[in-house]
Amino acid sequence: MHALTLEDLLPLEEYLPQRADFLAAHLRYLDRYRRIRVGPQVTVIFENRQTLWYRVQEMLRVTRIDQPEQIEQELNWYNQLLPRRNRLQAALLLTVPESAAMIDFLRQWRALADGALRLVIETHEIPARLVTHRNGDLSVGTAHWLEFPMNHPERQALRDARRGVFLDVAMGNYQHRSAPLSDEIRQSLYDDLSLSDRDAA
Repeated sequence: MHALTLEDLLPLEEYLPQRADFLAAHLRYLDRYRRIRVGPQVTVIFENRQTLWYRVQEMLRVTRIDQPEQIEQELNWYNQLLPRRNRLQAALLLTVPESAAMIDFLRQWRALADGALRLVIETHEIPARLVTHRNGDLSVGTAHWLEFPMNHPERQALRDARRGVFLDVAMGNYQHRSAPLSDEIRQSLYDDLSLSDRDAA
């Protein structure tokens, strides 16, 4: 999948007047093609060029970064989160319960490790690998970045509507399975893999 560049981004003065429209379109896209809830505390958003474009635009809005060299540095980080060949990329977002103390809640999830979240196709499990596992990356607290390696049979199974596809989380006492992934989400993820193939060719 092609990296985001400066040319892909809108200047802040062009982005701000359209921000409400961009937000509405982004949320519709997530709900239809990208977002899966796994129990009450975990949301998984599969990332691609479209989702990361919005993330970068919002980051620039909040930080007011406008120097090209600084924006390039941010793009270098975000582009690492684009799907690569035979990989799906996702953000794992945590929702803090109203009754929980933030520090205690984050301490519970600090032990998050490779394989705690799995993409399940029928009975076949594809463990997620933590992409951001360095100390500096973990400072984001309620957000983690994951990737799912996908071989050819797994990719074909993802597209096969006869096979149920879910996300499972097993993290201490937190044991939950998502609703079945919709056909639209599955096709969108398969499109990510196909696009990454073409870009790598």
